[in-house]
Amino acid sequence: MKKTVAIIGSSGAIGNSISENLIKDDSVKLIYKFSRTSGSDDTDKVKNIQIDIEDQDSIETGVAKLPKDIKFDLIFVATGILHNDDDIFPEKSIRDISKEKLQKVLLVNTIGPTLIGKYFIPLLKKDVRSVFAFLSARVGSISENKLGGWYAYRASKTALNQIIKNFSIEVRRSNPNAIFVGLQPGTVKSYLSKPFEKNVKEGKLFTPEYSSEKMLEVITSLDEEDSGKIFAWDGEEIQP
Repeated sequence: MKKTVAIIGSSGAIGNSISENLIKDDSVKLIYKFSRTSGSDDTDKVKNIQIDIEDQDSIETGVAKLPKDIKFDLIFVATGILHNDDDIFPEKSIRDISKEKLQKVLLVNTIGPTLIGKYFIPLLKKDVRSVFAFLSARVGSISENKLGGWYAYRASKTALNQIIKNFSIEVRRSNPNAIFVGLQPGTVKSYLSKPFEKNVKEGKLFTPEYSSEKMLEVITSLDEEDSGKIFAWDGEEIQP
């Protein structure tokens, strides 16, 4: 049976690349792309719906536009913020911490994806294996934190990882075929990583296409025992 997929954050580098990979995949019948922008024109295979993950009403309204009987094999949340063109940038020290920056980063990286879970979890298929994947980050691992800094971003991804674990525990009771995972895409050549590219080791700065292909391979390899865990782009499990 061909698959139905939802991609939240489809206008970003990784979300768009995931979409393009799946458009070429003959095993995928239908793709719903969700983003702040209107996206390209709809086709038989691709449908676009505008949502803002910072706005709960927008998420609820977007889900209401889906066909009543829609069920997904894969839901991929590809949203995130590390910095912007205004005043958000990873904190180097305690002096850089501010309420406004913390609120913005946590809203985009933790609260938004959690609300996506609230409204999209009921749309996972139950009779077959399904996957709900969230973009996470290695810096969200407490055990691997040796450098400090990046207070808001680290905390937002650590919190997201806990949310993913919670989803996996609760949903297992009603939908044991559902798998919830966080995925670390590596350092991807994109707006998010641009200020830090010069510090990336040779061969470790990935194109969105390469990272997306590797993460889709990881998704394909998952089984029920992997639910609630965090994996890197190469399939390595990242410890909490």
